[in-house]
Amino acid sequence: MTTLSPAHSVRRKPRRAYSAIPGETPGSLPWRSLKSLILLACVVLVVLPFVAIISTSLADADQVTKAGGYVLWPDHPSFSAYSALLSGGLVSKAMLVSVGVTVVGTALSLVSSISLAYGLSRPGSYGHKPVLLLLLMSMLFVPGVIPSYLMVKQLGLINSYWSLILPTMINAFNVIVLRSFFMSIPKELIDSARIDGASELSILTRIVLPLSKASVAVIGLFYAVTYWNAFFNALLYINDASKWPMQLVLRTYVVNNAQLSGGQVDVAAGAPLPPTQSLQAAILVLSIVPIVIVYPFLQRHMNKGVMVGAVKG
Repeated sequence: MTTLSPAHSVRRKPRRAYSAIPGETPGSLPWRSLKSLILLACVVLVVLPFVAIISTSLADADQVTKAGGYVLWPDHPSFSAYSALLSGGLVSKAMLVSVGVTVVGTALSLVSSISLAYGLSRPGSYGHKPVLLLLLMSMLFVPGVIPSYLMVKQLGLINSYWSLILPTMINAFNVIVLRSFFMSIPKELIDSARIDGASELSILTRIVLPLSKASVAVIGLFYAVTYWNAFFNALLYINDASKWPMQLVLRTYVVNNAQLSGGQVDVAAGAPLPPTQSLQAAILVLSIVPIVIVYPFLQRHMNKGVMVGAVKG
């Protein structure tokens, strides 16, 4: 029996990389140019609607009428639509309601979710298995609209801001993600702190949370986006239009195309009312600006926080 020496070893031919352009490799100039054109087309398709909405909100009545509804670039930009909406009271109050509900709801959701997830991540905690089972069952069996409404009504939360927070304060998926991340923290680290006399609250605030900044930031972003975009609870539980959040105003006056009355917009004496398309586009811009401002600060934690919490544990 003979063996091949290293000098006579069989050499495999390098596998040729696949290319969409015949005769070209993925690193060649034509291939890179094709990928750049495809990415550029995707970017244009994504950015163009945003540009049209912003331009329409800044355009005057004549240009909106001439363009037939939507303007790609305003000739004479004007903030009259924003001024009329924010001075009228309806949109400015809705913005304050949405910001308040989002801030308070996100804070309460984070505190309750972190506390619940940390308790479920400790194997020796009392009743963690039945509570975990109930949490998982809540993901499979979602209560209907009528039982939820009757519960909120029984608690006396109809036409209250708490009806926009309490029914959705804890999300089972977010708790599971946090629990998985907490379980990935080395047990020896927590045991050493417990031996040094640290309480469970000290362990959570001084050890667990500083190591979980990425996951907590992502879960906080999830809660904030959920509270900011929620309109169905307000549609069910809020009867007073002065307590509407921004998304319900958006649904009423943009999606359903309801007309804004004179008491809901304010213009200077003798000035014409901005066109309906400009007012609707301005409402849409105001409804997405806060999340667009907050998201870049938390985006760097997105992949790390979700993947680590979902894969480990």
